[in-house]
Order: sequence, then structure tokens, then C-alpha cells
Amino acid sequence: MRMNRRRFLTLAAAALSGPALGAGPRAITVTDMAGRTVELAAPPQRIVLLEARDILTMSMLHPDPARLVVGWAAVERIDSDDLHSAYSTGFDIALVGRQTPETVSLEGLISLQPDLVVATAYMAPGNGAGALSERLAELGIPVLFSSSFSNDAAGKAPSPLEELPRLMHMWGAILDRRREAEAFLTFHQQKIERLQKRLAGAAPRKTYFEVGSLYDDCCWAVGRDIWGTLLEAAGGRGLDAASSPWVAKIQLEQLLAEGADVYIATGGGYANTTRPAIGPGLPEAKARAGLERLTGRPGFHLLKAVERKQVHGIWTGLITAQPLNLLFLEVAARWLHPDRCHDIDPNETLAELNRRFLARPIAGPCWVSL
Repeated sequence: MRMNRRRFLTLAAAALSGPALGAGPRAITVTDMAGRTVELAAPPQRIVLLEARDILTMSMLHPDPARLVVGWAAVERIDSDDLHSAYSTGFDIALVGRQTPETVSLEGLISLQPDLVVATAYMAPGNGAGALSERLAELGIPVLFSSSFSNDAAGKAPSPLEELPRLMHMWGAILDRRREAEAFLTFHQQKIERLQKRLAGAAPRKTYFEVGSLYDDCCWAVGRDIWGTLLEAAGGRGLDAASSPWVAKIQLEQLLAEGADVYIATGGGYANTTRPAIGPGLPEAKARAGLERLTGRPGFHLLKAVERKQVHGIWTGLITAQPLNLLFLEVAARWLHPDRCHDIDPNETLAELNRRFLARPIAGPCWVSL
């Protein structure tokens, strides 16, 4: 009898001290965009986004991403009141910072008791070795980077298209939505391959692709990296004078001398009295009026692209939200090479993204033309 009791107690102690099958959270290992491998105790339920527009990437994989977000920063860079409202209405998402790293409130962030902070190289400099990341590590709060490169960094930025699979795999692991990530990447690759076939052998067309199109300023042209890389993938090329990595300030005389075939401006919902109001849910007529106003700046009537009515505009989200880069590629390719890409339909692609992937649909206009 005593032996049976001792045996029972031994087995009971082992059961209590050992892992319970099927009970408790499951740890996950994630490799972020900075190449860091981080272990999370469980799929996170209280995420802070230091770049609020990351919710658009989450939205491609998760049916209700805002439910997992307790705080965010840089909401202005979503650049759409329509999308900001779609993701924040009904949720208490605290603002922990504005558009620059020094505005991030460490105390406010910690008070939210996050189980994950998703940062970028710009909003948390150092890619894990900076003061913010180190302080969070001391507190046991894991940090992952959704971007490892900022416009303050030296060297060549990675291609957004090459980085996209790693980004989606990272979010697929974080959200425990790996199958959804693979489905999106398969869809994306099929669209890219189709576009590449149409553009094979096409001569790149010189394009004035303007970063931050403002009514009272000129002339900021895309550089070689990021925006410039995407322009090249769409069958275009930047200005000869825009040789810097990110953006180049071009004098009007130089812009006129370049003789660009096409002019692509940018706009959005944020501060849209100073630039074209192009973006989800905004009136298309207002967007087009904004483009007209840009072409009315001093000397713009002399631009080759303006004379030939090759003037277009995009919502910045098509560039800054990597999963939406596909839409920019398709619409820009149609503008640059209409003879080759007449059957490429970015409106159809947006409809499919809304139907198959996005938690909240993205409305137009995301692009306009004169």
C-alpha cells in the first residue's frame, strides 16, 4: 500500500512539473528583416507598431489585425484617413509616438504591457543595438524589425521586391498565418512574372517620378534605391541628374533639360491641402484637380511630359506598403508601356487583393491621370 502511494505521488509530481500536452502557449521563433532571430513565448496578442502602416501588411494575413495592436506610432504615414479609421474604429490603440524616433514615448509604450514591439531601422535606430531596443530587452519585451534600412543609412538599400518574401514570412510566423503568407506570395509572384514577360526587351522610359509632390515646392526626384528600383521594375528609369540613393533635389532648368517622357506625382490623405489628395476614399475629381495644380507650377507647362499629357499621380501607400508595390508596378507599367501592358489591369488586381487577402478593403482612387 505504501509503495503504491509513493508511486502515485512520484507520478503526480512528474505530471505537474513536466509540460502538459496541448496546454499552454506555443513558443515561436521569428527571423526579422534585420536578420535577427527572436523567440516569442507565444503568438503575440498585444503588439505595438512603431510604424503604424505595418498594419496594412498584417491585414494581408490576419482577418482582424487591429485586435492585436495596442499601440502605434507614425499614423500619419498610413497617409489615408479612410484606412486609419477602418483599422482604429472600435479599438483602443494608443499613440506612442509621431513620425520621428525622438517622439517615441518609452514610458507610454511600456505602460501598454506589450508582448511584442515591431520597429523599423528609422524609428528605432541600431537594428536591435540602439537605446530603445536595449531598454525593451532589459524589460523582457521582444523587438522585431519590419525594415532594416532607413534613408539615413549608407550603402545601397535592398530591393523591395526581393525583400517581400522575407517580410511576409516574418509576419506569417508572428501571426501564426504561414499558409496565408504563402498564398499571398504565390499570387504576387504570378502577377510579377506576367508583368516581367510583358516588359521583356522594352526600352526603359525616362520618368520624372516625384517624391513629395507639393504645390509650393519643386523638384524632388526619386533616386536609385527603393522608389527608383520599383520604377525600373515597371519599365521606367529615373532622371540622369538623380544619382543619389533616395531622393534628389533637381533645379527646374535641369528638369526641363532632362526631357522626361512621363511625369508621375505622389499624393495622399495627410496634409492634402499642400499636395494632391490621392488615396483611398478621396474624391477622384479632387485628386485630378491636384494633379492639374501641380502642372501649373512655374515652368511645368514646358515639360515634355506635360505637353504630351503624360501626367499621372499615385497614392504614396503603393510604395511605402510593400505588399501594395504590385499595384504601383502594374499601373506604372501601363502608363509607361501601354502597347505591351494593355491587358494588365491594376483595378482587377486591387479587387482580388480586397477579395482574397485584405482584412479591410482598399477603395480608390489609388492612382489618377490627366
